Amino acid sequence: MAFQGKKLINDPNEVVTEFIEGLVETYPGLQYLDGFPEVKVVLRADVSWATYDKVAIISGGGSGHEPAHAGFVGEGMLTAAICGDVFASPNVDSILAGIRAVTGPMGCLLIVKNYTGDRLNFGLAAEQAKSEGYKIETVIVGDDCALPPPRGIAGRRGLAGTILVHKVAGAAAAAGLSLTDVAAEAKRASERVGTMGVALSVCTLPGQVTSDRLGQEKMELGLGIHGEPGAAVVDLQPVDVVVSHVLKQILSMETHYVTITRGSRVVLMINGLGATPLMELMIASGNAVHKLQLEHGLAVERVYTGSFMTSLDMAGFSISIMKADQAILQRLDAPTKAPAWPVGVDGSHPPAKIPVPLPLSRSTKSDEALSRPRELNQQGYLLEAAIEAAANAVINLRDDLNGWDSKVGDGDCGSTMFKGAMAILEDLKKYYPLNDAAETVNEIGSSVKTMGGTSGIIYNIFCKAAYAKLKESTSPAVTSRQWADVFEAAIAAVSKYGGARAGYRTLLDALIPASAVLRQRLDAGDDPTTAFLLSSEAALSGAESTKQMQAQAGRSSYVSGEILATVPDPGAMAAASWYRAAAVAVKEKCQGS
Repeated sequence: MAFQGKKLINDPNEVVTEFIEGLVETYPGLQYLDGFPEVKVVLRADVSWATYDKVAIISGGGSGHEPAHAGFVGEGMLTAAICGDVFASPNVDSILAGIRAVTGPMGCLLIVKNYTGDRLNFGLAAEQAKSEGYKIETVIVGDDCALPPPRGIAGRRGLAGTILVHKVAGAAAAAGLSLTDVAAEAKRASERVGTMGVALSVCTLPGQVTSDRLGQEKMELGLGIHGEPGAAVVDLQPVDVVVSHVLKQILSMETHYVTITRGSRVVLMINGLGATPLMELMIASGNAVHKLQLEHGLAVERVYTGSFMTSLDMAGFSISIMKADQAILQRLDAPTKAPAWPVGVDGSHPPAKIPVPLPLSRSTKSDEALSRPRELNQQGYLLEAAIEAAANAVINLRDDLNGWDSKVGDGDCGSTMFKGAMAILEDLKKYYPLNDAAETVNEIGSSVKTMGGTSGIIYNIFCKAAYAKLKESTSPAVTSRQWADVFEAAIAAVSKYGGARAGYRTLLDALIPASAVLRQRLDAGDDPTTAFLLSSEAALSGAESTKQMQAQAGRSSYVSGEILATVPDPGAMAAASWYRAAAVAVKEKCQGS
């Protein structure tokens, strides 16, 4: 039986903002980036982008995991934390605001938990920041050990082990290391930690009912931090039995998620999930230390017990084990003022909430620069034809895309792409500086934001990566080989942040073959327009071939192979269609000129 959860809150829609306001009033070393309705950023009160001379460390994600992530902002750990709504990834504008507020010339490391929304939003923000001139590196943390590999495109979830990565990276940055070295230490730490959680209850979201998925005599093994079902529901067991099972799962030599062998030095974290009494956490901690030492032959060098990354009011805990050496222990032992590590807080109390001045976007241009030129040069003439043809092809394909998507997705692919194409045509008339290829591609990225959803983010990442590659050249004229380089860079960015590769039944199954053929034909000495046209045929063939693929990304991954075989992937067909239309338009324009 489900019932309304009891919460000591005001408006369920304002819980994140009110949490942040209480947090910054409590800890004088933290401030709230104010003045932006949808921006929820907690940052160090002593850091400004204009004067900060160390690598900035930024993390974040959905709220509801407190004290993560805002409670770990402070000297020696995070420079800023980006807070999304409850269990929802923060938006790109929030992430960019955080980057701009604290990143100085040493650059910024983004530490991202491995969830699709976080990867895409932080990925797009990273590409935008790079295009503005910021030095950005990203480390993805996936420390979940609940299920055996392979985990497909989704991969391992990011859990409480992420906090240990925050500490290592923050200490490395405080020591004055370069961005490359800080990122390397964070990545190394992320590869040495494994986590698994157990729960006695399901969490209750603010304003929603409490789920009765677990009965009085049941517990769940291997769950995530968003209330999603775990690997198994089992009878309630004594904590020493539970701890034994979790430790064996993390240290299993069959999965190779973490390589920890007898004699290794380790760090142990017992993390409460929100409603677990400290007494129970300490009992679990004591059991875990003894079993690691006696049963697994490990040297337990550090033990952290408390609530680090919770799941609202969930009863349960997670165990994280990190393989340690002297370098990692030095980082973990380094001083920090992050309030939730936890440490004492001292110093005077400045105003808790102030408007933080942000630098203008480094890619900001004048209205005249970002407007349609009175006269088009040859490059602008061809760009206009290609963009217009591509947008119209997507518009004409709307019903087909929706029809295919109704069988393998949620039925709105055509409508989503239509919205983006219409925005492109509208902005083409006013804003695109067509004689400047880089800025035109950048503006297309801004136009496709109107699409929303995953498609909007993916195409925005595509355009931002292309823009960054185009900006590497000082010449206004873009050669055919440079366009091939740009195409490859954009595809690589989509694959990096979205996680898909060739054969996953996505738009990349159209774009990757097109890119390969374009490069081959140019190397063979073909005329550029002919090479472009031939590569568009490869895009169409690649999109059609998705009928034979088992989906490993998106909603299609939940659909049976029999249904998938009846239709191509809608995203791939959309990509192939606009690419083909652009190629044909360029060929025709060149022949007619």
